[in-house]
Amino acid sequence: MITGKPLLTVEQIQSKVSSLADSISKDYDGKEIVIIGLLKGCFIFMADLVRQIRVPVVIDFMIASSYMQTTTSGEVKIHCDIREDIENRHVLLVDDIIDTGISLNLIRERLLMKNPASLKTCVLLDKKERRIVDVPVDYVGFEIPNEFVVGYGLDYENNYRNLPYIAIFKRAI
Repeated sequence: MITGKPLLTVEQIQSKVSSLADSISKDYDGKEIVIIGLLKGCFIFMADLVRQIRVPVVIDFMIASSYMQTTTSGEVKIHCDIREDIENRHVLLVDDIIDTGISLNLIRERLLMKNPASLKTCVLLDKKERRIVDVPVDYVGFEIPNEFVVGYGLDYENNYRNLPYIAIFKRAI
């Protein structure tokens, strides 16, 4: 298996993360944000993002899955829920990638039932052409083609997360 030429370089990613952090900091000026990351894929993106946000943050995580190898099962499983009480608090849900929208929509609806003061979403990557469920996404890093990608936290069977760039995943023939 190989991971072809980078789709997004380290420099492109870092520049976009900085831009997203600026927008988030401006939008939440004077407020505290509860930032909820969807593990495992968001961990590198979220770490880089929160270090550049200039308003107070509280961090929590959820673990959910719907992928098996390179395709989504369509069934979302919550393996670990948040611990923070988010009622009447401003929440930012952070994920690495949105494609079909099924997972993000389910998690978003689950969080809305906990009555946050506000709920916004931030994703590094958006595969719009795969969207099945229309989910509001407030902050988007990059729109990418319908390719399976790895690196910068994204994986194939839990490998390649540590690549500092994002590459289109290709199997060796």
